[in-house]
Amino acid sequence: MQSAVQARVRSLLHPAVLAMALGACTPSHSPANPSDVTIERRPLVIAHRGASGHRPEHTLAAYSLAIDMGADYIEPDLVLTRDSVLVARHENEIGGTTDVSAHFADRKTTKVIDGQRVTGWFTEDFTLAELKTLRAKERLPFRSHAHDGEEMIPTFEEVLDLVARRSRETGRRIGIYPETKHPSYFRSINRPLEEPLLAALARRGFTTRDAPVFIQSFEVANLRALHDRTGVRLVQLIGAEGGPPDAVAQVGVPRTFASMITPDGLAAVAKYAYAIGVEKSLVQPAATDGTLGTPTTLVDDAHRAGLAVHVWTLRSDVSFLPAGYRGVAADEWRRFARLGVDGMFGDFPDVGVAARGP
Repeated sequence: MQSAVQARVRSLLHPAVLAMALGACTPSHSPANPSDVTIERRPLVIAHRGASGHRPEHTLAAYSLAIDMGADYIEPDLVLTRDSVLVARHENEIGGTTDVSAHFADRKTTKVIDGQRVTGWFTEDFTLAELKTLRAKERLPFRSHAHDGEEMIPTFEEVLDLVARRSRETGRRIGIYPETKHPSYFRSINRPLEEPLLAALARRGFTTRDAPVFIQSFEVANLRALHDRTGVRLVQLIGAEGGPPDAVAQVGVPRTFASMITPDGLAAVAKYAYAIGVEKSLVQPAATDGTLGTPTTLVDDAHRAGLAVHVWTLRSDVSFLPAGYRGVAADEWRRFARLGVDGMFGDFPDVGVAARGP
């Protein structure tokens, strides 16, 4: 007999996503109260794209360094190749993070991704073998470029292998926090992200809530569908402006992020997600001059709804760190910890680990 959750999914999801949602269901799990996961420290230190403040983002070197620094989780953003292999890149457009322009100048093109025209080079136009000829580089001009050209684009399998090996070496339970990037777009070109992601996790036994895994997305429909396919914890990403990229295409998806952080909105998210991953200003506002405002009630509101709260992104660079912290990056980590968040994404996980203390 169809469960109440499946009935809700059937009423809300687009048929293409519904087919994915019901194709290989496993028993679903209720969202966890943040306090009932005792195997992990709070707040979690989540290495944003690896130790991306020290090494080019989304490389094995960045992930491994984050582990050396004591991060609890590493975060690979996932996109697909032309031959449907999951690789770690922040975007499917890779002109700014690799040397692709020097090798495949003729592959430059313009596409519409989530309603936006984007010009560059896209992973789905390259086979894995072709992508492996490229080298990663630092995206931001004001960070060190000393390690440009040293690392290849890693596959998700390679990232999982790294986590397994480093967990054995360190004796620590290192977690992985993948993001499905542009899932509706990839599904529209017949390269769905979710199936290979779940298959890779299942091969390692990561299928239940106690697995050291979070799956995150800015979209809503794919998380609702994933809720019926896996027991691992799901995280609804929420920005400070705009709304979910699938709001127009999917029936029943909230049009704005603002509506998702109201009490009713949080209650709706709690039906399919374990946590919300929010832009940090939604918890601790900062004025345009960098001065800090009064904290919001979002952490308490989310906890009352049974949702954990993870904030993004803490960065030590002068251009990113609000002036209210007076140049002391660790104070930002400490402030969010005092505000009761359950996890923090940061480019400099060494700062987060030191600020959290033993």
